Amino acid sequence: MRTIYQADAPKRPVNLSLNSDLLRLGKELGLNLSSVAEEALGYAVSARLAEQWLEENRAAMEAYNRRIAAQGVFSDGLRTF
Repeated sequence: MRTIYQADAPKRPVNLSLNSDLLRLGKELGLNLSSVAEEALGYAVSARLAEQWLEENRAAMEAYNRRIAAQGVFSDGLRTF
């Protein structure tokens, strides 16, 4: 997966509110909570950026699909399947 942020940026302390039972279980299992939170935030940011890209490019994709539906693609007469 391509990194969408500067991985070597300095760490910054933050305050979080988490479900106390989930926090307890994570600590009992020896999870590095900072790493888990950073990884989850990375996935959430990636998903939101993908949603934004789709929304920003929706009109162009719809126009392309309409053109292909109306005119086909250059290889339509060449395909053997």
